[in-house]
Amino acid sequence: MRFRHPDGSTVHLAYCTNVHPAETLDGVLAQLRDHCEPVRRRLGRDRLGIGLWLARDAAHALVTDPSALRGLRTALEHRGLEVVTLNGFPYEGFGAEEVKYRVYQPDWADPERLAHTTDLARVLAQLLPDDVTEGSISTLPLAWRTAYDQERATAAHTALTTLAERLDALHELTGRSLRIGLEPEPGCTVETTRDALAPLTAIGHDRIGICVDTCHLATSFEDPHTALDALAQARVPIVKSQLSAALHAEHPHLPEVRAALAAFDEPRFLHQTRTLTAAALRGTDDLGEALAGDALPDASPWRAHFHVPLHAAPAAPLTSTLPVLRAALTRLVGGPHPLTHHLEVETYTWQALPPELRPRARTQLVDGIAAELTLARDLLTDLGLKELP
Repeated sequence: MRFRHPDGSTVHLAYCTNVHPAETLDGVLAQLRDHCEPVRRRLGRDRLGIGLWLARDAAHALVTDPSALRGLRTALEHRGLEVVTLNGFPYEGFGAEEVKYRVYQPDWADPERLAHTTDLARVLAQLLPDDVTEGSISTLPLAWRTAYDQERATAAHTALTTLAERLDALHELTGRSLRIGLEPEPGCTVETTRDALAPLTAIGHDRIGICVDTCHLATSFEDPHTALDALAQARVPIVKSQLSAALHAEHPHLPEVRAALAAFDEPRFLHQTRTLTAAALRGTDDLGEALAGDALPDASPWRAHFHVPLHAAPAAPLTSTLPVLRAALTRLVGGPHPLTHHLEVETYTWQALPPELRPRARTQLVDGIAAELTLARDLLTDLGLKELP
């Protein structure tokens, strides 16, 4: 979906296909047929933006076989879909029964991460619509914190600098300008937007910026205006923003609130949980740890890294951080000029929701994704953007 900002520029809205995980190119093509095109039709649009997630094997197949890449582009056009952004965070296995810490491997100190992201950039340069010259790729924020020392930090810095040089060369070759955004996430080396300032200014290249995920922003109790102002002051480019909402518990000391949270403690994804005390931000790596005894102070609200559907906040006594998303979006695109032109709805946890909230059929998932995009569209038009055909 495209929108005209009052300054005349185009803002793109997509939804991320990591909600339909597939490891192979055939799986990606099936996603377009079974999910993406039905969402477009449900919205009554001639064109729908999708943020593709391409696992290692799918990306490698596309970059080594020009006919396969042409076939994917043809399939996108045939189904009324367009791609200006990729989700390069998960490497493989995102559809596994247990993902947890595996999603952070390989990290930016591992040569495989550079190789994979280079493949993604080469693919995206060929997938961009004919009238679009700028693309974006989100990626993990360097590494998970526990195995990251100075030697690995130096390797990650070198890899990102090499990537920037490759993106410069790709621009010269294709005329397509691509940028990479580190996506701060709780528990990682770069957990907050503030954590991103030092490594990104050290790299100092405008092709390497940040991806602001509003669920992660909220989970870490960052104020959107303060965070985004700091990025602007440091001249860190906001490559893209993922529109998402976290799980919020206002009174985690109450037994009924603990019981409601426990329903979201599931085995597939990591749900980092945070609370902001008078002294500091405190947290656990997973929701189950927070619920176990006194691992996390419960005198203040808790937020958990669980991407809940934008249009459907959990039932009381829980809610979502949709207000943080609204505030961030106002700052991102509500001013005289957009801080980013790429927005992506990223609720990948539909099948991890408590059983009674999960879509039981493909059509229910299509309805849910369409409802999220409708909400995002309404937020954008309320800010003065005009939806384009």
